Amino acid sequence: MKKILKIVVRILVAALIVIQFIRPDKNESGYESLNNFKTETNISDKVFSILKTNCFDCHSNQTVYPWYAEISPVSLWLEDHVNEGKEELNFSEWKNYSTKKKDHKLEELIEEVDEGEMPLDSYTWVHGKLPKDDHKVLLEWAALTRLKYQSELKVSAK
Repeated sequence: MKKILKIVVRILVAALIVIQFIRPDKNESGYESLNNFKTETNISDKVFSILKTNCFDCHSNQTVYPWYAEISPVSLWLEDHVNEGKEELNFSEWKNYSTKKKDHKLEELIEEVDEGEMPLDSYTWVHGKLPKDDHKVLLEWAALTRLKYQSELKVSAK
């Protein structure tokens, strides 16, 4: 039985060593990819800073990776996590969203942040929770920006 356990441990160690050579692509296109979003939404520096600190790592084409992102299988998990986040909302692709989709994404942002679903617990364990003042500022910005898109939708419906 001890011999089997030694073999299993050696296989696991070997697998952990081999998996270190599997490197996912990094999500590091730069913050320039957010220029259209910044311009179109007329976002303040304060709100942009809140989004940069709490949202852009998973919801843009620019992720600031922690040191442990270099260790597999954590790097693979983070890649999957970032890709899922970008599928739900990618601020870097804002210009490609329709007005209706932008309105809906902001509606979801308000709902998720207000209910404490975003940022995810797995993110806040390391990065900290969204401060209450920032929470309020972010929700106010999203609600006001939504009004702009809702107004555009009403005009285009006529």
